[in-house]
Amino acid sequence: MAVTMLGYIEQNSVIHRLSGFTKLVVFLIWSSIAMLSYDTRILIALFVVSIFIFKLSKIRFAEIKFVVLFIMGFLALNTLAIYLFAPEEGVRIYGTRHLLFELNGRYTVTLEQLFYQLNIILKYIVVTPAALLFIVTTHPSEFAASLNRVGVHYKIAFAVSLALRYIPDIQRDFHMISKVQQARGVNISPAEKLGKRLKHASSIIIPLIFSSLERIDVVSNAMELRSFGKHKSRTWYSAKPLMQLDWTVLIVSLLLFALAMIITFYDGSRFYNPF
Repeated sequence: MAVTMLGYIEQNSVIHRLSGFTKLVVFLIWSSIAMLSYDTRILIALFVVSIFIFKLSKIRFAEIKFVVLFIMGFLALNTLAIYLFAPEEGVRIYGTRHLLFELNGRYTVTLEQLFYQLNIILKYIVVTPAALLFIVTTHPSEFAASLNRVGVHYKIAFAVSLALRYIPDIQRDFHMISKVQQARGVNISPAEKLGKRLKHASSIIIPLIFSSLERIDVVSNAMELRSFGKHKSRTWYSAKPLMQLDWTVLIVSLLLFALAMIITFYDGSRFYNPF
């Protein structure tokens, strides 16, 4: 079975019924809260809400497992890098120092540093479900329409839409070419040595590149024949009008943003300090 990657997943859920414009604005608000606030209470609350929204979307974890694992791997590297380059950043931010134990040289483990890096991790796991839900519950054409609606030029919006459309197509081509090459005796399984696997991978990558270039040529010719880019603006077939549900979600999101900012900056600092 092919590994599911990033792409639109059709479901009958309340999240899918929202306008792409609404989902884009909510995602921007959600990300802004996560970026601006270091209040652990707010970040935990957002994480709980994001899990609830994920349940409402009816998206199965297996459908986005690969992307989530990739992001978690990047998060682990980022967390390690923060400690390696700034092992006392938490001490500097919170103004106290509760030493747990020393490692080597300037590397020590303090409660402040652990708490600071916990907030960094929370920021990632708060934004990740929102970003994935926005992408997998919004059709690429509607995504492009929503980008254009918030002021992005329609050429850029259409380019983003095409890029999202290509992700599942490239994935499908990759698995098809891989099976064809394996049928010809090219072994790329984990049982093969790494050097041979990398060598055999070229027999997949090169045809994949040529098939992608051919698809790009077909699409660009079709767009040129339809005089794409001739006018300064365009209409969108997939654009959804804002319904009552959209307005309700937008108002609640704005109120949530205001509440989060009040709680975050009420004492003049965006860092919640339990020490």
